[in-house]
Amino acid sequence: MAIKSETPARGGTWRRGLIALLVAFAGSVMGIAHAGSSAIVVDDTDGQVITAVNPDEAAHPASLAKMMTLYLTFQAVQNGTLKMDQDLPVSSWAASKAPTKLDLRNGQTISVEDCVLGMITKSANDAATVVAEGMGGTESHFVEMMNAQAQLLGMSSTRFANASGLPDPEDTTTARDMSKLAMALYHDFPQYSHYFATKEFMFRGRLVRGHNNLMDKYPGMDGLKTGYTNAAGFNLASTATKDGRRLFSVVLGGRTAATRDRLMARLLDDGFDNQETPAELVAQVGTVPAAAKGARRSAAKSTAVADATPASRRHHRRSKADAVAARSTATCSKKKAVTCPAPKATARKVASVGSSPDK
Repeated sequence: MAIKSETPARGGTWRRGLIALLVAFAGSVMGIAHAGSSAIVVDDTDGQVITAVNPDEAAHPASLAKMMTLYLTFQAVQNGTLKMDQDLPVSSWAASKAPTKLDLRNGQTISVEDCVLGMITKSANDAATVVAEGMGGTESHFVEMMNAQAQLLGMSSTRFANASGLPDPEDTTTARDMSKLAMALYHDFPQYSHYFATKEFMFRGRLVRGHNNLMDKYPGMDGLKTGYTNAAGFNLASTATKDGRRLFSVVLGGRTAATRDRLMARLLDDGFDNQETPAELVAQVGTVPAAAKGARRSAAKSTAVADATPASRRHHRRSKADAVAARSTATCSKKKAVTCPAPKATARKVASVGSSPDK
């Protein structure tokens, strides 16, 4: 059967249409990665959800994935299969991980405790891989252990792809799931919870400083974990106490470390006052201003050292924008989360953009 060929004009139209479709798809992927922010605040006393803004939206965990690596580490130490002073070998695979890292070398050894401290403070990807291989034999097998434990903890919308949270399109979670993991770390391993308050530690003669700058500014905050990749944005899981009451809070998808930290402080302030944080305030934290879009595309091409930026070291204070947003009429249910008007996509799988290392 003869097939009639297209005329050049019709072929050109078809190609232009295909290109337009691909450009639109790429734009939608970028929108998923950076469109908005999600947050949740939970009272540890009774499990009440005080604020929940898009808590079930799909997002990348970035280095918050290390919270599960730490959970399995603490579990192994508690069960006696690992010891804190036990030395683990550093493989070439672990040593090759992208920054941030402890600059471990193939053939070296490192103690379990130093791996724990390295993950919590510097968010060391090489340390996370050392622990993963030490327990799972291979990182891929350890990831299976991570995902099995996530299901046991009720993290039904989470799938881990590696032990560190380095960029991977399959690495997916939600703010609600991360709050469950944060609470499980404190409830199941109270004897190790003090590690999350570590701001710095000495490692082989040098001082390793942490990325969680908000702990220096927010009274009562004693953990947990920061995270950043180009695709994820700026993430933070926090816990703080006031008058004997503990709250857990998670922010995913902030556009800068500074805005993420200010939102977290506001969420906790409102939580201790038994008030809901306006949904519009959370949405603003994840919105990329038009003037910043070009800079965002440029930054995506380079290695990002995100949590150590000067903006992340600014003092904690409420801005005028926070005060204006606080008067917003946008709200979310305290008891039962609803999807709020944040411009964030609802796709279950979130595509990684860029190759910058995790923070």
